[in-house]
Amino acid sequence: MNVRYRVELSQIERTELRARLSGGKHASRKLKRAQILLAADAGTSDEEIARSVVVSGSTVYRTKRRFVEGNLERALSEEPRPGAECKLNGKEEALLVATACASPPKGRARWTLKLLAAAMVKLTEHKSLSHETVRRRLAENGLKPWRKDMWCIPQVGGEYVARMEDVLDLYAEVPDSRRPVVCFDESPVQLIGEVRQPIPAKPGHLERYDYEYRRNGTVNLFVLFDVHRPWRKVKVTERRAARDYAQCMRDLVDIHYPDAEIIRVVQDHLSTHSAGALYQAFPPAEARRILRRLEFHYTPKHASWLNMVEIEIGVLRGQCLDRRIDDSKRLGREITAWERQRNAARSRIKWMFTTDKARAKMAGAYPASSKES
Repeated sequence: MNVRYRVELSQIERTELRARLSGGKHASRKLKRAQILLAADAGTSDEEIARSVVVSGSTVYRTKRRFVEGNLERALSEEPRPGAECKLNGKEEALLVATACASPPKGRARWTLKLLAAAMVKLTEHKSLSHETVRRRLAENGLKPWRKDMWCIPQVGGEYVARMEDVLDLYAEVPDSRRPVVCFDESPVQLIGEVRQPIPAKPGHLERYDYEYRRNGTVNLFVLFDVHRPWRKVKVTERRAARDYAQCMRDLVDIHYPDAEIIRVVQDHLSTHSAGALYQAFPPAEARRILRRLEFHYTPKHASWLNMVEIEIGVLRGQCLDRRIDDSKRLGREITAWERQRNAARSRIKWMFTTDKARAKMAGAYPASSKES
């Protein structure tokens, strides 16, 4: 053990180091130095510290020396390293960040490293600037101007909150066979055929298929999912018109839940998902008969994640549809086989998000008046 640099931490320093190790985001090198200091404070030998922390003996020595000759912050921080100075100073780096965040030159869809390097040469006194210098400075500032993310920003207000809590309360209810809760949605599927026969897999070789394919049109999937029992139903149709939706609702009432008093249907705001669709498809008396046993609950706009059937559709796509299927009849057979297997396995979705969790997690999104009350 090196007795020249003996580490003796105060209680405050021990608490700070343990807090760093217990959580939060910190550089791995700082975490290793914290482990070294705590181990040295406990009297562990340098060799044992190096072995347990997985560092070299010189790292243990330098960390202890910087603590004894300096302080805790110096021991945890990096020492200045020799090397060339940064190509861009602070002002120039700020200019690079501002340029990357601005609109690209006319005729270009986005900034590239080459374009940014050329722009910085024009804007500064540098005669040249490498792409790598630009990349490193952008990476340090968390910028990738050649990439874009598309996402939907929901308008969270009283209507959004009301519909969200309505759906969440339905999910939390005690199961009642007389008043089932069924999630409903639809999803298009493209029929893809092979131009050339794929080559099956064999030991040492993956299955191979040609990149070229034949498009055979699209079909629609109507998916029903019971929230409180392990049951789902997928119906393949050529279209997704109001009449197709109405027929699906009649099947729900007459075939799938003939003994239910009322069926609560959770769905989105697609134009065909309405009571009016049934009047377009059936005589008034028939439409009214079906609607008397249905109760529609709509998810908020841009909140499809609240519809539990979206998860089931994701499972369907991953387990069954992640391949080329060329005609609707084959697609129907494959989906029916998947549906039977999943129902027989009594597969469920464990929904964890509740109204109480929504109020806690999304408190900032709730209208101000509701938070004050």
